[in-house]
Amino acid sequence: MGQDRGKYDFYIGLGLAISSSLFIGGSFLLKKKGLLRLARKGQCRAGQGGHAYLKECLWWAGLLSMAAGEGANFAAYAFAPATLVTPLGALSVLVSAVLSSYFLTERLNLHGKLGCLLSILGSTTMVIHAPQEEEINSLDHMARKLVQPGFLVFATFVIIVALIFILVVGPRHGQTNIMVYITICSVIGALSVSCVKGLGIAIKEAIAGRPVVGNPLAWVLLLGLVACVSTQINYLNKALDIFNTSLVTPIYYVFFTTSVLSCSAILFKEWEHMATADVIGTLSGFLTIIVGIFLLHAFKDLSVSLSTLAVSIRKDERPGPAANGVATHGSYELLEVGLPFDSLSRRNGDITAS
Repeated sequence: MGQDRGKYDFYIGLGLAISSSLFIGGSFLLKKKGLLRLARKGQCRAGQGGHAYLKECLWWAGLLSMAAGEGANFAAYAFAPATLVTPLGALSVLVSAVLSSYFLTERLNLHGKLGCLLSILGSTTMVIHAPQEEEINSLDHMARKLVQPGFLVFATFVIIVALIFILVVGPRHGQTNIMVYITICSVIGALSVSCVKGLGIAIKEAIAGRPVVGNPLAWVLLLGLVACVSTQINYLNKALDIFNTSLVTPIYYVFFTTSVLSCSAILFKEWEHMATADVIGTLSGFLTIIVGIFLLHAFKDLSVSLSTLAVSIRKDERPGPAANGVATHGSYELLEVGLPFDSLSRRNGDITAS
């Protein structure tokens, strides 16, 4: 019965994680369209500290979509380990990239499509080799986990890094460096996942009829979640307003996933009892996702498709006739003709003797 219940929870968590990615991927598009509409109206932009987006319907639609996605994600963490749920966020990258290419005229070339495919394959690999987390059945057990030295050091480090970026690095480099605001969202996200996991346990206890309202840990987790999510929304808005969506989404995914996996490994001891094959599979899947994300955004400005690739191959295979020892048909290679460089001139891409 325990194994059947575990499988049942696994598939519930998997379905919730996939639906979460669909909602979150669509939310990036709606928020971006709302911010662009404000920019056309001449309103003070979010990247400059403005909050006019609060009056924009599309932005609120994006926020509601993200809320639905985060709600599904919230529930998924209650049923499945974080190392299973978090990598499936790659699907939100895929959804965002595809929708942006259609509705925001942001180009998705051949490299981007291959990147999306690799992200899906990497996520599948991580799901197959996902570790089993140490089971936590009560808030008291969660409280003991939260006061362990390893997690306290990690949480202190995360808070210090976030404060340095918010107070020092952000005002100086936030408008020009895409990593500043994304780093703030990512490191804070690690703590928000821990709060979500704890609140999921509290909800399960409440459904089972155990007293939860009087437990101070439940309120601490709730306040921590509100603070973390509001911070993430604020700085993610700034990143989306300043930088391209196809850049923000994948980079945010990589950094957020790395932070969550690190936090889960420290707090829930997910990696302690993993077989060597599962460790290699999990790391390989994550590296595959990173390569896919890199392909998705690093070459986004190149106009590469299957049709242009075929034309390029045909051009390379076409032999170029040589005249007087000088190659033509686009080749600029000079053969040994014994002519000085000044006596040569270029016309229409060919080199001819003058």
